[in-house]
Amino acid sequence: MATFHSPTCIFPVGYEACRIYWSMRHGNRRCRYICSVEERDGLPEFSIRVIEQGYKDLVLTDASAKGVWDKVLGPVAESRNESGTLKLFPVYLKGEDLFGLTVPAVAKITESLPGVEACERYSFRYGRNPLVELPLVFNPAGCARAQPRTSSPYTSLAVSSSSARSNQNVAQGEGGAPHSKPPVVHPRSSQYRWMKSEWRANVYLGRSRIQGLGLFAARDMEKQTMVIEYNGTVLRNEVAVSKENIYRSQNRTIFMFRIDSEHVVDATRSGGLARYINHSCAPNCVAEVVTFERGYKIIISCLRRIEKAEELCFDYQFDSAAGQHKIACHCGAPECRKWIN
Repeated sequence: MATFHSPTCIFPVGYEACRIYWSMRHGNRRCRYICSVEERDGLPEFSIRVIEQGYKDLVLTDASAKGVWDKVLGPVAESRNESGTLKLFPVYLKGEDLFGLTVPAVAKITESLPGVEACERYSFRYGRNPLVELPLVFNPAGCARAQPRTSSPYTSLAVSSSSARSNQNVAQGEGGAPHSKPPVVHPRSSQYRWMKSEWRANVYLGRSRIQGLGLFAARDMEKQTMVIEYNGTVLRNEVAVSKENIYRSQNRTIFMFRIDSEHVVDATRSGGLARYINHSCAPNCVAEVVTFERGYKIIISCLRRIEKAEELCFDYQFDSAAGQHKIACHCGAPECRKWIN
């Protein structure tokens, strides 16, 4: 890591991004540029693979992001000048920006990678993740939700509507002072609309001390705050079973959330960041199945006040299993049940 960063960016080995940009051969056409970062002799090597219909793929490499993009921007500027299209000013374009390494979502993840303490020249924008400690718990499947078990995988995040509401009611009733003024509670429909427009300011993805990747609070959030919606495709049981078999044949990690006895939300391929929330026996959030706008919605809300950089977690409420199908819990809570199921 000591050599894989600059004052403004971290260069993770294996990073890859696709950018649609102006063609090097035709001034009024666009093509794809696959940007990647690899290691060569202990130093970063920046590569761009140019993919354009009708031409053989072209691979460009350089020791810096700016150097390799200069090999693209020069011919692009020339072809656009020859065709009389809008002139470009390559001098104002930065290679790290074109690689996508300065995008806030990417920067948040790279700043939580193991080894970032060696990045002495890098100016942290979001701060080191205080919850990342090495060594991380090893799990051969990559995440607890992917471990084999006897029950169907889409019960892995199952939480019933009634139990979620009861947990929510308990959370709302705790800690109230007898003479304190009750807080102003907005209608839940208003809270939901606000959350839908502001959820990106609530969370970010990072390395988890519990398991693999996790979701963290990007700001302080009060009790009962709607944090994020668990998005995905609502499927009937029969379709969910069929999808499960397809995912298993493709060796995919399965992210499914049961709504009720007949419906399942599939977030495996089209889900949002909420699918990365880990399990804890002492959760700070609760999942609740509600009905808004004529449809099922799975809302993750705060059970208590959550501080910035704290990892979000809730109780998966797995069906009980026995023997080799039991899944170890790594939440580290004092009251940990040792097993998720």
